[in-house]
Amino acid sequence: MRDLSRLPKAHLHLHFTGAMRLETLVDLAQASRTRLPSSFIDGDPLRVPADHRGWFRFQRAYDTARHLVTTEETMRRIVLEAALDDAAEGSRRLEIQVDPTSYAPFVGGLTPALEIVLDAASQATILSGIEVAVVVAASRMRHPLDARTLARLAARYAGDAPGTVIGFGLSNDERAGRTSAWEPAFAIARRAGLASLPHGGELLGPEHVRDVVTALGPTRLGHGVRASEDPALLDSVVAAGISLEVCPTSNVCLGVYRTAEDVPLATLLEHGAQVALSADDPLLFQSRLTDQYEIARRLGLSDTALAELARGSIRACLASPASKRRWLAEIDAWLAGPADQETVVPVSSGS
Repeated sequence: MRDLSRLPKAHLHLHFTGAMRLETLVDLAQASRTRLPSSFIDGDPLRVPADHRGWFRFQRAYDTARHLVTTEETMRRIVLEAALDDAAEGSRRLEIQVDPTSYAPFVGGLTPALEIVLDAASQATILSGIEVAVVVAASRMRHPLDARTLARLAARYAGDAPGTVIGFGLSNDERAGRTSAWEPAFAIARRAGLASLPHGGELLGPEHVRDVVTALGPTRLGHGVRASEDPALLDSVVAAGISLEVCPTSNVCLGVYRTAEDVPLATLLEHGAQVALSADDPLLFQSRLTDQYEIARRLGLSDTALAELARGSIRACLASPASKRRWLAEIDAWLAGPADQETVVPVSSGS
C-alpha cells in the first residue's frame, strides 16, 4: 500500500475556524484566560447525535473557538497553519471557507476581515508551496439579506488565482430557513463568475438535496451523502456535473452515520459521482485530510481507486487547467511508484 500522505490531492471543504490547530487554540485560550471545554482537550473527537440538541452542542464548541479569533495575527496564523498542514498531507490545493462576519468587529469591518484572509492565502501559497484560495460562505442562521451583502463583497474579490475568492457558499444547520431565500445572494455571486458551493444533504435527506440543487444550482455540494438514499436523485446530480465534498469523519461525529463504514462512499462512486474527500472541521473532529483517505482504504478501496478519488478532488477544484494537469500527472506518478516503500536511514560510522 502506498503512502496516502504523499498522494497528490485537493482539499475543498475546510472551514476557517475548524481548520485551527489544537495547540493554536490552547495558546489563544491561555492568552485570554479562557477555560476550554473538555471536548477540546480530552483527546476524543466531538461526537453528537444528529438532532437539534446535538447541533447545538457542536455549534457551542465551534463558537468557543471562533470567539478566540480576535486579531489579524490570529487570522493569518490560522490560514498559514492550515496550508502547512495540508502540504504535509500531499494537498496541492486548499479552498478554505470563511464567513468574515464573526471576525469583522475586531479588524475594522467585513472588507478588512476578508482582505486579511485573502492576503494570508496569498502568503500561505508562497510559504507552503500549495495553492490557497477562498470560499466566502453565508450562514443559514443569519438573514438572507446578510448573505446578499456577503455575495457582493465576495464578487469584488472574485478570481481564479490563489488569494482570490473562487466561490460562494451557504453553511450551518441545513434545517434552518428556506433554501430558496438565499437564491438572490447566489445569483449575485454567479454573475461575478463565482462557483456555487452550498452545503446540503448531510443532516437532511434527498428532498433537501433537491431543494439546494433547484434553488442554488451548485457547482459542488458540501457533503451530499444523503443523495445516496435516492438513486434517481443521485444519478441526476451526477448527470448535472455536481461534485460532492464528502467528509466521512464529520458524518460520523455529527451522528449522521454510526461508523465510518456506514458512510455510503461506495454507493456514490458506483453511480459515477465525482467525490472530493475533505476534513470539514479537524479542530473538533480530530481527523485531517489523509485520515479521510485512510477511511476509504478501510472501506476496501485499492490504491488505484484511491488515486481516482484524488483525481476527482483535483478535477472538482477551481484551480487553473495548467495546475490541474500538473497535479493529475503527479497522481499518475504516485500510482506508478512502488508500494510499501520504507525509508532506509544510513547508519553513521562516526564516534
